[in-house]
Amino acid sequence: MRAHFLTHRLFDGTALHTGRALRLTVEGDRIAYVGDHASGPAVATGEEVVDLTGCSLLPGLIDIHVHLSYGNAEANEDIDIYAPFEYRALRAMVYAQQVLMAGYTSIADPASTGRVSVAVRDAINAGWYVGPRITAAGRQLTSRQGLGDWYPPWIGVPESSIGALVRSPEEAKEEIRQQVKDGVDLIKIDFDGTQTNPRTGHLMACFDQAEASAMVAEAQRLGRRVVVHAVDREAVLYAARAGADVIFHAFDMDDECLEAIVANGCMLSPALTFLYNAIEFTQPSDPSFAWRPARNRKVVERAVEVLGAARKAGVPFLVGTDSGFAVTPYGEWHARELQIMVDDLGFTPEEALTATTVNNARILREHGEVGALAPGKLADFVVVKGDPVADVGVLMKPGAIEAVYLGGTRTALAPPAAARRYSWESSHRQWGEVYNRDRVAQLRAAR
Repeated sequence: MRAHFLTHRLFDGTALHTGRALRLTVEGDRIAYVGDHASGPAVATGEEVVDLTGCSLLPGLIDIHVHLSYGNAEANEDIDIYAPFEYRALRAMVYAQQVLMAGYTSIADPASTGRVSVAVRDAINAGWYVGPRITAAGRQLTSRQGLGDWYPPWIGVPESSIGALVRSPEEAKEEIRQQVKDGVDLIKIDFDGTQTNPRTGHLMACFDQAEASAMVAEAQRLGRRVVVHAVDREAVLYAARAGADVIFHAFDMDDECLEAIVANGCMLSPALTFLYNAIEFTQPSDPSFAWRPARNRKVVERAVEVLGAARKAGVPFLVGTDSGFAVTPYGEWHARELQIMVDDLGFTPEEALTATTVNNARILREHGEVGALAPGKLADFVVVKGDPVADVGVLMKPGAIEAVYLGGTRTALAPPAAARRYSWESSHRQWGEVYNRDRVAQLRAAR
């Protein structure tokens, strides 16, 4: 049985069509026709016709940077140590559904604790639950002093961590092969270190060029795309030279990095939403207030400059938000990345929408089947009140997402009631500062 959706405003993934009667026809879980209503197939008796006049029809939106296992974490320990894997997987399913109802029919999880995102993906694909299409990574490969090795040496990198410590190229290859056996779609590698080179003042990459190239080559040999965390110059340069598929962040790249990115066909995904939200939302009562907003402002100033240059150089941009932290909760801020791209990086709304649909689809499991409204594609689309091509900020307005269709079926997931938070889901911080006599005297005087 077919269904026909009528509108006067349709964005197919690359261009806006408007000003005339348009139709999207769905047959089964696929798109059968997109175009002028009058030129489409005849509507047979009994077939559903949905009038969407006044709304926009868009491909299902895609966020390639959603950490389903993090649980809106407030601290690194919340990600790695607290809550057992079984609970994280059940919790992640609810969060994945929240992302879907925000209009995001596909997501990629580029770093997960255990096999959480793989399990959620498989449960959805088995038909047990309704949820977005998920492209899943496992733990991110890290070395000593890499970002994933953020605990003291006497703790190391626990098995419950998002980091997977590899101490040689052989161990790195073994970890990649194990993750492929576990069913991951992406291999995530952390290229940023945590130690500053005293001679240059920059962070040192946690792998050298030979190691980086060997890991990327092995993952790609096994048919997996490689996504990397690389903020500082050296890490970005090594990732680009290695031919990583997607470089997350790249805020401190220079001209040499950009040349390597262009030469090797790498794609960029900044995830600026995390930085912007942390600047705007962090409160004086938050432990990071003393340093994070100020530091992030400096990072943003540099990032806007270098990412704008990358856009002008023709580098493909993908869209992700680093959702899963307390400042980027699931289902809330995904479309803010598009607004940032338009306001600060020079994208038009159409270019930003293409980045989060057509471009993002390039690294998904279903890369040939989603991301655009075209015959033969899966019928994943969203109905939006207003015109996001005229104003991409429409997507952030409450109630803007009128309907979400996944495989031609309208999703009808009710928002969950406020979930009970268990004490064992997060670290238990009792105080945010040390109350010595001088500090207590200050507080008493302030009162």
